[in-house]
Amino acid sequence: MNTIAFIGLGNMGSPMVKNLLKAGCSVRVFDINEAAAKALSPLGAVVTHSLEDVVKGVDTVITMLPAGEHVRAVYLGDHHGGVGLLNMVSVNTFLIDSSTIDPDSARLVANEAHNKELEFVDAPVSGGVTGAEAGTLTFIVGGSNIGFQQAQQVLQHVGKNIFHAGQAGDGQMAKICNNLMLGIQMSGACEALSLGIDNGLDPKVLSDIMLQSSGRNWALELYNPCPGVMPNVPASNQYQPGFMSKLMLKDLGLGADAALKSQSAIPMGSLARNLYAFHNARGNEALDFSSIFKMYSKK
Repeated sequence: MNTIAFIGLGNMGSPMVKNLLKAGCSVRVFDINEAAAKALSPLGAVVTHSLEDVVKGVDTVITMLPAGEHVRAVYLGDHHGGVGLLNMVSVNTFLIDSSTIDPDSARLVANEAHNKELEFVDAPVSGGVTGAEAGTLTFIVGGSNIGFQQAQQVLQHVGKNIFHAGQAGDGQMAKICNNLMLGIQMSGACEALSLGIDNGLDPKVLSDIMLQSSGRNWALELYNPCPGVMPNVPASNQYQPGFMSKLMLKDLGLGADAALKSQSAIPMGSLARNLYAFHNARGNEALDFSSIFKMYSKK
């Protein structure tokens, strides 16, 4: 039985742990939010209180952290004397980071892990909280062929699709491209629906029409941003829970940073980033990213 240390128990991490437990994995958990860790104890997770404790006796470590700075601190240590995971884990421990971060941070951690003869992959996810709960996430893996094969054995318990994007950092780059398109797409869906509503159309009828027409897209099909149109999505629950708008802004910022480095033109992505910046500044940063519909709505 695979023994896994899971670090980071937010909206995505907690349901992923639940699915690992359902699959029969032994899971040790750690989060600075102790309540999030304790909530998993009745399901069979072993609650720990430090990084050193959580990695004791495990075969695999999975991290799900907010940003690159947190990933670097957890794996490499910080400037305040904190020791990184790379100096804590046993030989042959397999390392998976499922955070969405900048590719350079992923490559840095991968290189340091390689220097210690540890296998590390970056494996950001797509599919949101709903996918995490259902175990249907898409994982985008960057790392060696051996690392990808090892990752498949673990991630099959929490995901439906597992892709090998390339070498270290390539998983992050592919995820950044995906979320750049997602931010553009969601903004466009909100704009089109609001235009229809402002001109007397029923948003449910309009959504059905576009779903059978050339405007069909993921947002309309699985994540309609207009309240009341689709059940079991954040829009129909006061935009809770979900993928927070502040995280979409962070990811669109990663896209902007990547574009600057490669001198790539991303006019639509830049506009989407600015729209989310305005939206968050109005106090919506903790709401699901589909809440940008509120920016367009007159009601």
